[in-house]
Amino acid sequence: MSKKRILLSILLLAATFIAATAQKRQVMLDKVVAVVGGSSILHSEVVETARMLTAQRREAGYTSDRDPMNEALEALLMQKLLYNQALIDSVEINTGEIAIRVEEQISAMIEEEGSIPQLEAKHHMPIFSLRELLRRRFEEQAYAASMQNEVVSKVTVIPGEVERYYKSLNKDSLPTIAEQYVYAQITKYPKSLTEAKQRTKERLLEMRERIITGNTKFAVMARMYSVDGSAIRGGEMDPTPLRGFVKPFADALAELKPGQVSEVVETEYGFHLIQMIDKKGDLYHCRHILLRPTYTTEEIVEPMRMLDSVANLIRCDSITFEKAAMEFSDDAHSKMNGGIVSNHDLLEHYDAFDAKLTATKFLKEDFGMGTGKSIEDYNAISRLNVGEISSAFQSQDLLGNVLSKVVKLVEVIPPHPASLEEDYLRLENMALADKQERVFVEWLDKKIDAMYVYIDPEFRDGEFVNKHWVKE
Repeated sequence: MSKKRILLSILLLAATFIAATAQKRQVMLDKVVAVVGGSSILHSEVVETARMLTAQRREAGYTSDRDPMNEALEALLMQKLLYNQALIDSVEINTGEIAIRVEEQISAMIEEEGSIPQLEAKHHMPIFSLRELLRRRFEEQAYAASMQNEVVSKVTVIPGEVERYYKSLNKDSLPTIAEQYVYAQITKYPKSLTEAKQRTKERLLEMRERIITGNTKFAVMARMYSVDGSAIRGGEMDPTPLRGFVKPFADALAELKPGQVSEVVETEYGFHLIQMIDKKGDLYHCRHILLRPTYTTEEIVEPMRMLDSVANLIRCDSITFEKAAMEFSDDAHSKMNGGIVSNHDLLEHYDAFDAKLTATKFLKEDFGMGTGKSIEDYNAISRLNVGEISSAFQSQDLLGNVLSKVVKLVEVIPPHPASLEEDYLRLENMALADKQERVFVEWLDKKIDAMYVYIDPEFRDGEFVNKHWVKE
């Protein structure tokens, strides 16, 4: 991945608020150092971004030969260009997600400073101004990311291109594939899942009754009980088109009038109550309360006991792991394959299933929230020898639902230089990233030439990766 892509990724994923522009002592010294389209870049932004890049690199354990200020300026130039082009092309973003990010960041800042007054004093502005500043910054990042995705999303590679990419690599510097794991699992959801869902629905129905009868306001209930990030805002989400919501949520929202509260709505994320605030054009402004099924200790322990019994039968050769997976596992994907874990669920979740993309070898970094392979899975297999079976443990599925499982370590593939035979999928991803980078750079060159770009003469002499930024 090129330096430009690394810098842009860092900026687009960063949740750090650049507060330097609000500091009184810096306002006097601040000035515009560059303009891209209709967006200006302040000196304080460059300083803070350079500090952030340096700190992140130090934490990651590497440094750059480039001047941090020049590197930061180029990263900001790219972000501003992408943002302006996104507005020209009417690229869409999920404003609901941005609202959640803003509230999470505000909450973290309040916690760090100790109180809202202390936070306001530090940044010399009221909290509503801080919130608006964050919203604008996160929106710009989201537009830039969406614009870049628009440029490269249709880029594909064919097997011949993957092979040519592999052959173009210096054999002495082939990427090393870290240790990989192949493992199998037997999973069980609590038997009381149906009862837990019913309890959750009943809780929401009680809340609905209290809201409708006027005993409690919807926003108060959301702050007290919702498990969604919007809870801090009383469940309020930014105005969003219906297509920005999952279908059951969107279908229920479309039927509501301002002030109305929905019946209980089940989605892949849990159970919701939805209140329509208003509708302007195709933008729906609403609040919601999200609850997920919860279990008693006994309800959680029961499937673990059952799985421990199954694991003992396997260890005693009374049944094979493969047969036990077929007979007892609740996971529809792995049970049909001897319990072998794949990325089938992840591909299906994102509507991207393709048999050739199915993978059964996982790096340590492949385990984590939102992957369908939890860190608890990794912790379990990392303590096993090949062929051994774990004790039962608690884990989560792709959507965060609680379940129990036992796992068997099938194979450990040691670190090795990448090869077409063993690592085709990873090489395909690398070849795709390389091609996307070339397509993006070509697109960027044309857009820089076509868009108004001004850089203060004092900042033109730096080392720019893209030579098109400095115009005569």
